[in-house]
Amino acid sequence: MDSLTGPYAAVIGVQSIYAGMFMLSKVAFDLGMNTFVFVFYRQAAATLFLAPLAYFTEWKSAPPLTFKILIKIFVLSLFGITLSLNIYGVALVYTSATLAAAITNSLPVITFLIAALFRMEKVNLKTIPGVVKIAGIVLCAGGAATIAFYKGPFLKLLLHHHLFTHYSPRQHALVHASTHVWVKGVLLLLLGNTFWGLWIVFQGGVMKSYPSKLLLTFGQCFLSCLQSLVLALVMERDPSEWKLGWNVRLVAVAYCGIIVTGLTYYLQSWVIEKKGPVFLATSTPLGFVFTIICSALLLGEVTSLGSILGGVLLVGGLYCVLWGKSREQVLEIHEGSICKAVEVESTVKVFSPSEGSLKNNNVRPSAPCVTIV
Repeated sequence: MDSLTGPYAAVIGVQSIYAGMFMLSKVAFDLGMNTFVFVFYRQAAATLFLAPLAYFTEWKSAPPLTFKILIKIFVLSLFGITLSLNIYGVALVYTSATLAAAITNSLPVITFLIAALFRMEKVNLKTIPGVVKIAGIVLCAGGAATIAFYKGPFLKLLLHHHLFTHYSPRQHALVHASTHVWVKGVLLLLLGNTFWGLWIVFQGGVMKSYPSKLLLTFGQCFLSCLQSLVLALVMERDPSEWKLGWNVRLVAVAYCGIIVTGLTYYLQSWVIEKKGPVFLATSTPLGFVFTIICSALLLGEVTSLGSILGGVLLVGGLYCVLWGKSREQVLEIHEGSICKAVEVESTVKVFSPSEGSLKNNNVRPSAPCVTIV
């Protein structure tokens, strides 16, 4: 893949895959598939897909897996994958694929807020980047509130030309859903993103203890598969609900388990290596745009004006936080360079011909290094 155009093609591919995930999951749920059973099958498919890859690539070189690290991975899987995906599934039943894609734009903002609460990120309100980051959080909250409490007119784009003809009755029910049900779905989506944000924040610490990325991913998928199985058995005891068959349920499970977990993991890792995490985060709104277009074309999904306006506010909040963070990193590098230059300049040794030796020439006293955060 070309190093110049490759990252751009990769992020487009990643967001397209996520758009497909939202739509296929929504169709499977609307056709009656239990959300908890779906998450179990999805994680089982991901585990089976990753097992041979992890074994043949990292098994021999992996560090020993201690009981302490295993507990960390178990907790990480429980909050970041099992609870996050199951809450997301229930929320998707109450809302729409477009709304789920819109709320995803809040993930980087929520992650930053969690990191700040745990003092892993700092906010300085005396600097412009710090103020912009706070403004981004406010915009994000405003976007979520707009989606939850304001629907406005519905945009019925291509409603009579969608692919799944059985989708209309459920979609009409969604249009006339009560405000209580809609708000409940939005809050659940935000809660799912919060658990996902916790997973992002604390995964860095776990990776320091166990740096084998592919084995770590496999371990999380395997443990979340077991956790999801227990949860699904508690929530759904009808054997008929566990049958997949050759239908959209099987397609959705295979797609989310193999394509989303497997392919996007590689693509996102490659993009971060080439362009950094900020570049990947800035592509998140593409998933929202792709989902709106595909949902209208293929599903005939009805999108409200409130969802569009809320999504725009969420995207604005996302870019404010990303800009503030990137600007702070630039300032930190700049200040670090100045401090290093002052330190070197204050201890320069010059040759003195008259003394025939080296002596210290303190040009100026060393200045304290101040890092802007």
